[in-house]
Amino acid sequence: MRRAYRPAGLSAAQQYNILRTANSFGGRGRLSRSSLVWFYSARPSAISRLYTMELKFQQGEFPQVIVRTPDLNALAGGKDLPHVYAQEPPRLCLFLPWTGEWNPQRTLVETMLPWSVLWLYYFEAWLRSGEWTGGGMHPPASPAREKSWQSMAAG
Repeated sequence: MRRAYRPAGLSAAQQYNILRTANSFGGRGRLSRSSLVWFYSARPSAISRLYTMELKFQQGEFPQVIVRTPDLNALAGGKDLPHVYAQEPPRLCLFLPWTGEWNPQRTLVETMLPWSVLWLYYFEAWLRSGEWTGGGMHPPASPAREKSWQSMAAG
């Protein structure tokens, strides 16, 4: 049986170079052999607080975005955070891994960075209304189902 052609994805070094040069979000990061970590800050609207995020990318795996400050769990006042892969640290659910919304040929600059800011916009609306209006499928709340969901998200 003949395998379908799948172009190689962008390497961590290529993604890192794009983040450094073609990134309106700014930030700073570290590059290792096949992975990168990028720290950046953003406000989802002119009246929003400033959020600091950490983007992790390992070749062959799905990228992850974690909000480092402010503490989203504290802002949520004891309620479970909506639309995340993990509550602590808050790992944002920005795409469904098996749908192809993100693939290794896409840049982190055009996907993860703006998607994370849009997620924060809906998060702030959720803080006010108690309703998640950002769409998408919601990861399960139970620990056993969360572990299953995380394994799907990890590839």
